[in-house]
Amino acid sequence: MTVALERPAIAAAKPARRRRFSISAVTPYLQSAPLALILGAFLLLPIIMIVVVSFWDYDFAAMYPDFLTTNYFDVLGSWVTWKTYLSTIKFAAIVWALTLFIGFWVAYFLAFHIRTTAMQMVLFLVCTVPFLTSNIIRMISWIPVLGRNGLINSALVQLGLVPKPIEWLLYSEFAVVLAMVHLYTLFMVTPIFNTLMRIDRSLVEAARDAGASGWQVLWNVVIPLAKPGMAIGTIFVVTLVMADFSTVQVMSGGQSASVALMMKNQMSLLQYPAAAANAVVLLVLVLLMVAGILRIVDIRKEL
Repeated sequence: MTVALERPAIAAAKPARRRRFSISAVTPYLQSAPLALILGAFLLLPIIMIVVVSFWDYDFAAMYPDFLTTNYFDVLGSWVTWKTYLSTIKFAAIVWALTLFIGFWVAYFLAFHIRTTAMQMVLFLVCTVPFLTSNIIRMISWIPVLGRNGLINSALVQLGLVPKPIEWLLYSEFAVVLAMVHLYTLFMVTPIFNTLMRIDRSLVEAARDAGASGWQVLWNVVIPLAKPGMAIGTIFVVTLVMADFSTVQVMSGGQSASVALMMKNQMSLLQYPAAAANAVVLLVLVLLMVAGILRIVDIRKEL
């Protein structure tokens, strides 16, 4: 009798287990569906539209749906366009090197030379204070400092260090690089600081106990462990510099060019398919850079 009663109970429990299994299998998809919809609507769909428009035809008045490769031939077959891309890559390389150098030492000071966590957070928040204002305001604030009659030139002339104001401080490539370093250094500091804070201090102490000098500890212990944060900061800085047009336009006085500025000028002339083709080429270039970084450094630990 007992066996007969247990069999229906077991049979009734089996469908319940099946239902629970089916729900648990669908749950991850339901949880990821909102994020997938947002990314699809605001990231994937715009990129698809840009790719589609890049093959359209256009004139001075309108765009015409078509499938032409003329826009890509104009982008890849023009020496002016190649020169503009090289100029953009040059800005990205210089700004990346400077922000990496400055950002690493700022993060290293905060992580290893500030003893209390509270003071580390306070000083880190001080670094973020400039972000309370817009990039445009922070960029334009350099004009009265670097101008012909600005603070630096006035001080140098009054001290007798130069006979006349220095012209290349403003509206030059120097001004563009300086403004970009000012704008984007924090994007390098933050991931490096986060990585350095995760380093086990016992590793540093073990290296010192083994007789390693400060520079040997830095080179053989700290920097290898900080590579994921440096890679993430590199991705941030490079992508931001490659897409920046306002800094190049304002700080160079129109004397320097970038791909983003070229696309902005094309859109102002209603040449949207040509700008879309440039956007696709720039996107591919940036993705290749990011892929190269990811092949060198594994950043999954930081994500």
